[in-house]
Amino acid sequence: MRKRVSLKDVAREARVSVTTASYVLNRKPDARISEETSRRVRAAAKRLKYVPNISARTMISRRSQLIGVIIPQTGSSHRLMFDNPFYGEFLSAVEYVVREGGYHLLLSGTGPYQDYSSIAQMRNLDGIIIVGTYPSEFLDELKKTGIPVVLVDAYIQDHYFHTVSINDRHGGYLATKYLIDKGHREIAFVSEKLRDKGVHHQRFLGYSDALEEAGIPLRKEFLYEGDVAYHGGFAVAQEMVKRGKRETAAFAVADIMALGLVNGLRAQCLSVPEDISVIGFDNVPLSTMSLPEITTVNQDIWEKGSQAARIVIEAVEGGAKRDVILPLHIVERDSVKDINLD
Repeated sequence: MRKRVSLKDVAREARVSVTTASYVLNRKPDARISEETSRRVRAAAKRLKYVPNISARTMISRRSQLIGVIIPQTGSSHRLMFDNPFYGEFLSAVEYVVREGGYHLLLSGTGPYQDYSSIAQMRNLDGIIIVGTYPSEFLDELKKTGIPVVLVDAYIQDHYFHTVSINDRHGGYLATKYLIDKGHREIAFVSEKLRDKGVHHQRFLGYSDALEEAGIPLRKEFLYEGDVAYHGGFAVAQEMVKRGKRETAAFAVADIMALGLVNGLRAQCLSVPEDISVIGFDNVPLSTMSLPEITTVNQDIWEKGSQAARIVIEAVEGGAKRDVILPLHIVERDSVKDINLD
């Protein structure tokens, strides 16, 4: 078995002290080391195929170089929701920024009663990004650890946490008003089971705001529940037909649900947008792979992940509290019919 190359081996190969080799390989900005010496140390490390001992580095620096991303499982299946493309794009952005910053990513889901602080302490995380959580005693416990935390898409008012979000209520309003402006008054709302202080509840409030502004009554029979997944939207289409499909349009709170809804309606011999219009939310790439392509509310998912990663790294390194709200806009495609023209 090949012996692990140590920092001493690199220093010996580069003809420098162990301290100098450590300064170079750990990129100490305050160390006064010539470019020639730095080049020699890096070349020696490359020749010897040196891999830093993270455990030793952690003991010295008291940092693990690990950033955790926690996705609480709040849906019916309690599985990581990677069938929703939102998470793939978000996590790709986080991983890229974290890696460029010299950190590594640890991903974990949590069950409904799992303590976030235990994950943070067991893994010795330097910082944490939590996506889509709700107020809980576990967040209070997490504050006691002193670990920097960025909440993404969480309606929690607490000065301890950094936040990255969008105005979901405004997004729901934009989607519904767009349908109203196209002449629709019988508009379905398609979502998971709503929870207070959740993003989909906020989108529902925006839906309600737009209806009220237009003088359209909120009708409970136009509210549909399903998993935020392709099969959830598909099942809602079946339920729509079962109820008699009196709607001319539907607002689905995520593009993955909208895609399932479009295909589910087609399976019921209904055409989008001729028989019913559909608007989604997120603007994930799948929304352009549908027939018809799906009109949607755009949020910049890559920027959301990038901002969360940059903020948590800044916080680990002593940065001030930050709260970021990203903009929204409608992307017009082919899934909404203007019935004013009929």
